[in-house]
Order: sequence, then C-alpha cells, then structure tokens
Amino acid sequence: MSNWPGKFVIGLTGNIATGKSVVRRMFEHLGAYTIDADALTHRTYSKGAPGYQQVIDTFGRWLVNKDGEIDRSKLGNLVFNDREAMSQLEDIVHPLVRQAAEMLIKRAHQRVVVIEAIKLLEGDLRKVCDSIWVTNAPQEVQVERLIRKRGFSRERALERINMQSAQSMKVSLANIVITNTGSYDSLWKQVNAAWKEVVPGAAEADTETISKKATAISGEFSTKRGKPKNSSAIAEFITRLSMGKRVMSADNIMEEFGDKAYMLLQVDGTLVGLASWQVENLVTRTTDIYLEEKLDQKKALTTLIKEVERASGELQSEASLIFASNELTTQEALWKNLGYERRTPETLGVQAWKDAATESMISGSTLLFKQLRQERVLRPI
Repeated sequence: MSNWPGKFVIGLTGNIATGKSVVRRMFEHLGAYTIDADALTHRTYSKGAPGYQQVIDTFGRWLVNKDGEIDRSKLGNLVFNDREAMSQLEDIVHPLVRQAAEMLIKRAHQRVVVIEAIKLLEGDLRKVCDSIWVTNAPQEVQVERLIRKRGFSRERALERINMQSAQSMKVSLANIVITNTGSYDSLWKQVNAAWKEVVPGAAEADTETISKKATAISGEFSTKRGKPKNSSAIAEFITRLSMGKRVMSADNIMEEFGDKAYMLLQVDGTLVGLASWQVENLVTRTTDIYLEEKLDQKKALTTLIKEVERASGELQSEASLIFASNELTTQEALWKNLGYERRTPETLGVQAWKDAATESMISGSTLLFKQLRQERVLRPI
C-alpha cells in the first residue's frame, strides 16, 4: 500500500471489448470503490470543466455544438484518425483525470479502490496503483462483441481493435490476468478467487439465503445489497411481480450483475421488494422498482430509496435519477418528501447528468431527479 496509506489501489485495463467494465462492476459487488477513468475523461472537457477551453484553443470552436458543449463525436472522429491530435488531447486530459482520480481516492471510505482505464499503462495513473489487473479475450471474441453490442461492421471492429496498443503488452505487465471468453458465472469465479488472493481478508463473509416468495408480511423492513448467489430469488421475484411481462432466469440476473446492482428489501428474511440501480460516472440511475402489493407502500419505498441513496453516497454519486413507472409517480407527496422532482433530461444542466438520463430513459417512464451532493469533480479552480 505504497501510494495511499490504508488503501489498496487496483489498476484495471484491457483493450476494447475484453470486459473491463463488467469486471469493474464485480469489484463493486465485492465492496471496492471503483473509478471509470475513461468517463472522467469526458468530464474534463465538458462546459465549465478545466479542460473545456484548452480543447477549444487547441482544436477550434468548430467542435462546439448549439448547447455550448464540445461535440464528442466530432472530437472522436478527429483524434481517432490523427495520432498527433490524439497525443495533444491526452496531454490536456490525462493530468486532469489523474487529479480527479486522486481526489476521489482520498474521499473514498472503502479500503480497496479500482481504477478502470483503457490507457492505464500508458499514462500517469499507473503510478498510483498497487496491483495491475488486465482483462483478456481472443480477437475473434472482441470482434463478435463489437458487432453484437455496438453494431459495428467486422471491418470497423478490426480497425478499432488494431488502433489500440497490443493486448500482449498489457498482459505481460499484469499482476492478474482475467480471461473473459465464457459465461458471467465463470468470470465472477475468476474475479472472486483473485480478489481473495490479492486482497487479504477480503473474502465474502455473509452466506445467508433469502426466501423467494412472501406469504404473510409482517415485521420490520431490512435491506441488503444483492449478490450473484441471490440470482435465482431475484429472477423469480421479478418474473412474478411483473406478471410475466419480464420472464427472468438466474442466468439473466447473473448477466445483469455485470451492469447493475440490486438493493433488496426484506421482512423476516423474506424478499418483499427490490430496486435495480447503478452508479456510473458519479450518477445514480434506478431503473426498476418492484414491491409486494400487501406492503405499506410509502414506508417500503422510502426505506428502499434511502438505502440506494446511502449506498450511492458511498460511491460519491452527485445525483440520483429514478426512472419511475406511471404507478409509482402518482405518489407525488412521497417523492417530494424524499427530495425528488419531475424533470426532463435536457433540463438537468450538468452534461454528465443529461447523458445519463438520455441513455437510460425508458419509454413510458417518468424521470425523477435529486441532487445528492453540491461539490463536483473537475470544476474550474
């Protein structure tokens, strides 16, 4: 623990479509604080951020869109086709990303911190890491994922893969290599085993199970963060409460653990409610809420949302976005009491909040917004 007294910092890297972000989410399930350095990069040149004017001065005002923000697609097209331009952009953003990452590490209460960055080994962030983990996958697997998940042609997928530094170089510098070619379950077992090996005392302690179906509901509410071992109970609960509109299996839930977390609401060990949520780029997004009908809905919802907010606070989230069903939005007094208001993505002000709302907005849902923290990273000094 050479860089940060009392903390163990893991650097996580790997080339495109090797599963870095899925592994980073697994670290969160294991109790680590995680930082997406690539998302912080976008924040460095948002309007009002310290890199904004530097990017304009370097590349020109033609990059600025009608909202005054730098158009990321225009900037991306420029730097991905010009190595000198990419180098100029990195000279601007890398010092700012490191500054922001160091601020987040200092504020983190968790003992283990994970920094995900595609160019971790090429920049200064490597210097703050105690252990380097690399995700690895065969090129054909990378190509298939880019075609399936991003809609790339095979030619474009190969072009993006070949633009990056050699994966073999990253693997040669790694302390831990995670091979991501199989199922989520296989990946979870690799990460869990390596976590226990590298981080002493980090073995998962709780082993309790939860009842899958409520019969009589009484007693006090309790909450817990769902783990992959709870996948079957979560799948059955969602399938039943959605009246079959979402038929989920344990495998489906296991896959979703690579993208989100589940907050479980229980009474006497029985699952009576849940919310699926994630903190990405310091923004909380809650996309699904399910509650048993026989519950005190006001008390249950308040308990669940406050626990998601508490967990989000541990991940230093700036804002909470809830994408609520029409049924839930009828409880206007409750949401107002919890500090939420109805908003649309374009009214949120901060670009990272707008992007999160636009990406996650669900047809037929209402966006509810609450700012969780006044202080933000990457504001002008």
